[in-house]
Amino acid sequence: MTAEAEAAGLAALSVCESLVIAMVEKGHLTIEEARGVLEDAAAAHLRQEMPEQANRHQEMAVRFIERLILQVDAVGHAHRG
Repeated sequence: MTAEAEAAGLAALSVCESLVIAMVEKGHLTIEEARGVLEDAAAAHLRQEMPEQANRHQEMAVRFIERLILQVDAVGHAHRG
């Protein structure tokens, strides 16, 4: 992956993280809805049949999504408490 593509991926990840968290904070999505969307995205990556190198990228994507699920949970608990 080129440096430009990597930077674009990081920027997209940051934007998505911010949007999902903001949507939960504003009440546009419940924690459960946000989790469902993110879990569906992770499952889509796990279903991909690809060469070994590409599979490692899919697994990394799943880990990023799982990290975002934890962040969404934390935001939800902060707003409930």
